[in-house]
Amino acid sequence: MFSKFNLRNNIDLIDKLFRYNLKIIFANKFIYFLLAAVGFFIFVTIVSLFSSSDSNVQSVYYLQLFPGILLIFYPTTFGIQNDEDSRMLEIIFSIPNYRYKVWLVRMIIIYIIVFALLIVLSILSYFAIAVVPIFEMSYQLMYPIFFLGSFAFMISTVIRNGNGSAIIMIIIGLVFWISSGILQYSEWNIFLNPFDLPRDVSEVIWQTVMTNNRLYLLAGIILTQLFGLFNLQNREKFV
Repeated sequence: MFSKFNLRNNIDLIDKLFRYNLKIIFANKFIYFLLAAVGFFIFVTIVSLFSSSDSNVQSVYYLQLFPGILLIFYPTTFGIQNDEDSRMLEIIFSIPNYRYKVWLVRMIIIYIIVFALLIVLSILSYFAIAVVPIFEMSYQLMYPIFFLGSFAFMISTVIRNGNGSAIIMIIIGLVFWISSGILQYSEWNIFLNPFDLPRDVSEVIWQTVMTNNRLYLLAGIILTQLFGLFNLQNREKFV
């Protein structure tokens, strides 16, 4: 009985922590970003269904990429500014090392939400567009989305202004997207599509390219995340 009571309390505590941070992360605008991401997906899905071109797994990958980026863009870019506007910075920095725990929890929550959204979109794509590997699709999409989210967080700790960070990230994102056309099947392409196997490349070589690409993105995620957390150490820059 005691263990069940503790388990229930822990679940309630986690639920309250999740909901509280969710409000802070999205500044009570989460529903708008969620509706925008889902709305974009539904709109493009309807257009693709009525178009003459055949939809496949490769196109579904890019179709789900933008909603994931859209959902992760605001909290990682405007997070520091939202803390400053709500006077949360004084509370966060008043307790030694607490700021690291706060932002680690927030990033985990953001990624859980994005991954859950991608699962839902993959299920919808499975029934509406093409037969896709639901969990594999969502898993592969998290690499570029994780990287862009961590990169945006790092930029926000340097700029410390939501609008400025957003402009910088839009410019960088456009550069990444333009370069993806040049580096279409390169391991250095951030938006490399694992389901778009080139015709003149063997599966073994393609698997090596994909493995290297994911390792580079993973290294980038770790480095940018650590750099952003390290910047939070300089309290005087933020308060």
